[in-house]
Amino acid sequence: MLPIQALTPASWPDYELIDCGNFEKLERFGKYIVARPEPQAVWDKSLPEQEWNKLAGAWFRREEGDKDRNSERGKWHTRPGQPDKWWMHYQRGKMDLQLKLSLSSFKHVGIFPEQAVNWDYLTEKIRSMKVPHPRLLNLFAYTGVASLAARHAGAEVTHVDSVKQVITWARESMEASRLDGIRWMVEDAPKFVAREIRRGNRYQGLVLDPPAYGRGPNGEKWVLEEQINELLKNCAQILDPDNYFCIINLYSIGFSPLIVENLVNGIFGKVAHMEIGELYLPDRFGKRLPLGIFCRFASY
Repeated sequence: MLPIQALTPASWPDYELIDCGNFEKLERFGKYIVARPEPQAVWDKSLPEQEWNKLAGAWFRREEGDKDRNSERGKWHTRPGQPDKWWMHYQRGKMDLQLKLSLSSFKHVGIFPEQAVNWDYLTEKIRSMKVPHPRLLNLFAYTGVASLAARHAGAEVTHVDSVKQVITWARESMEASRLDGIRWMVEDAPKFVAREIRRGNRYQGLVLDPPAYGRGPNGEKWVLEEQINELLKNCAQILDPDNYFCIINLYSIGFSPLIVENLVNGIFGKVAHMEIGELYLPDRFGKRLPLGIFCRFASY
């Protein structure tokens, strides 16, 4: 059995988890601070409530009567000076990505900061791959920071998401980052993969970040526990057998690293260079907030 790792991003001037607890987190994105729900922060806050209220420019509150801590529907409440949309940077070496943020109706702001460890990983893998201009497929790609990082590293990127507005959002960040050439697909991810199998297309890089539940552009239903096995089987058919890397992220409280390890070993075989574990963000007080599990592996 592989050792279970716990990974967190390197220092990032434009992002900080200030505090977390009582099912909330207080974060700084660029120069703006927001408070929003976090179902895994089951401990007490370190800062008093008055300090949270003093620091935050925006608070997300679930809909009235909604007692489901995993619910993502609700409304933002802002104080004067807090914009609905703003920009932040992600810089690593020569890469300087300009990322658009927005107070969405689903508690999200446009990025998942803990994923920075995977943006760095795919950048390194693309740059060290012997295949010139490797092809990368980003499924359930959301606002696409992974797509931007891969494109900056020299990959030919296909970005698949079921929500047209989200792809428009990702395109704005691409253009602001002075990048181009990403292939945008408003599509149901399982259907897209099945079609790529029929076409005989192969990819050297694969990124999967599926939600626990979701809908395709034509109402296709996605349930992680019911469909992840079949999707990974199909993904194995479009991954280059000789030169490849794969990143799988799962944010579902019912899943564990061992489940993902069993899935990968059963579908891809005993792959070399595999890492598995949890992603987390530390706050100012040393608390470590878990934010999903990951599995990544490569042929080199």
